[in-house]
Amino acid sequence: MHGNMQTRSTIRNIGIVAHVDHGKTTLVDAMLRQAGIFRDPTAAGERIMDTNPIERERGITILAKNTGIIWRGMKINIVDTPGHADFGGEVERVLQMVNGVLLLVDAAEGPLPQTRFVLRKALEQDLPVVLVINKIDRKDARPAEVLDEVLALFIDIGCADHQLDFPVVYTNAREGTATLDLEAPGTDITPLMEAIVRHIPEPPGDDEAPFQMLVSNIDHNEYVGRIAVGRIFRGTLRKGDAIVRINRQGMTGHKAVALYDFYGLQRRELDEARAGDIIALAGIENVNITETIAAAAHPEAVDAVLVDEPTVSIEFQVNTSPFAGREGKYVTSRHLGERLNRELESNVALRVAPTASPDTFTVSGRGELHLSVLIETMRREGYELAVSKPNVITIEKDGRTLEPVEYLVVDVAEEHGGAVIEALGRRRAQLLNMLTMGSQRRLEYTIATRALFGLRGELLTLSRGTVVMSHTYHDHRPQESLPAERSFGALISAETGTTTAYALDNLQQRGRFFIGPQTHVYEGMIVGRSNTDDDITVNVCKAKKLTNMRAAGSDDAPTLAPPEPLTLERALEVINSDELIEVTPTSIRLRKKELTEDARRKARMAARQRAPA
Repeated sequence: MHGNMQTRSTIRNIGIVAHVDHGKTTLVDAMLRQAGIFRDPTAAGERIMDTNPIERERGITILAKNTGIIWRGMKINIVDTPGHADFGGEVERVLQMVNGVLLLVDAAEGPLPQTRFVLRKALEQDLPVVLVINKIDRKDARPAEVLDEVLALFIDIGCADHQLDFPVVYTNAREGTATLDLEAPGTDITPLMEAIVRHIPEPPGDDEAPFQMLVSNIDHNEYVGRIAVGRIFRGTLRKGDAIVRINRQGMTGHKAVALYDFYGLQRRELDEARAGDIIALAGIENVNITETIAAAAHPEAVDAVLVDEPTVSIEFQVNTSPFAGREGKYVTSRHLGERLNRELESNVALRVAPTASPDTFTVSGRGELHLSVLIETMRREGYELAVSKPNVITIEKDGRTLEPVEYLVVDVAEEHGGAVIEALGRRRAQLLNMLTMGSQRRLEYTIATRALFGLRGELLTLSRGTVVMSHTYHDHRPQESLPAERSFGALISAETGTTTAYALDNLQQRGRFFIGPQTHVYEGMIVGRSNTDDDITVNVCKAKKLTNMRAAGSDDAPTLAPPEPLTLERALEVINSDELIEVTPTSIRLRKKELTEDARRKARMAARQRAPA
């Protein structure tokens, strides 16, 4: 292969990369079935690798996961990666573990923003690509056009000539079939497995050289503690060997307590592992991603790939609302700080920084979804906290302020195209390309990351819930002015108490409510959105006065419109800079930072005085 470098001919290490919802996890299911991992293939279920409850609910992969199969005597290690741009940090670090990638593309949708992102990262590391065009059974499948689009994408990214010569496999992952020729339908996944063995190179590595391994993932076991996952770059490791952990702070000595490899959905214990193996290693306390594990006699570090910097930050702070401490288990700044520091150990694209206040932390990530999944995970673990409006992270260069810009793709029905284009125009988005695909229109834009906040909800409303949008980081550009934060004001509760149907009924003409009757509210809590641009303080706890007088129609039951559900994502979209989201295990509430009307008035006056004339 590479000169006279030693390789392992019985192993292939592959990563499966694609845009979100193009079928990566379903393809892994098919490969596990083909290899006979399940005694009863029909009982295996769907998306077996997505074990996290949030992944199951959202139908997306958030964490990169390892598995392995043995096919015709060949050990194939598979890494299933996330498809959403916000979890690109998972993809970047996983690519150092593998020697080639399966690039999965939907036969109808074609390459989308995350396809571009993951392909660029794979080509930068000169990893061989096997193109898998999936979902060929779709009625609107257009595999020949999609192949041309992928070729154009390779050229657009600026790949080397040898990288353009990639094999193509057509699959229907749900049915577990693959073929090299569309005219001859497949009966199982064998053509894909053969393509992997033929085109993915053997992992390099010298068994006799000193042991060296890069930590690309972290797992945990209640018996042995933290487990480091990674590929052995060279050498052999046996149980009980003396090893060192190398990081920026220096080196610490350890012993290899237990070695495991991946097979199906389990880990198998090993006595020894050799260069090219992807293993899990126990016995190293506080080990982190990007650190090197090496032989104690020859401690040499591996150069880790740098992960792209975060683009969005949110302030996490202790919940200070009148309802603080009622619903959560962990409520103090110490709990919050410890949990965020623990997240840093495995979430490489995340940054946490203290602020002037001991109760507040600035948390930076790849995007709104990246941070909202962290908030949702903490909420389910029993944490109670308040979070601010997301802000973009700007950089200074040559005396100018640059802000992150995203590459955005929007698929929308033709009849709603005009309204969507108009909405994006108001947010200063620049149109790059417009394609017509049947009755759908595909719009490609560059847009400031700042302008994406709240965009999904607006476009879904304009297109009656049919728009599909996806985006990924594109570049940094000079900061430009954008329209006002949001197009509506807030309905703010004037007092603490329990809402009544009578009060809500009388206030319905003022706006749309987030809450129903018999809900506990407090002064300064946002209970709905106003029909005007201004914030309005309303009394939602007003009870009907009982009298002896009766009049026709006065005792009719109030007819209330159903409340608009306030999810975490919706709250992050509509929040203003003078507001906070109160997150508890059972509730999501919006509130003003200043709870009383008097305090808000003083804050507005102070802001006006600080503003430049």
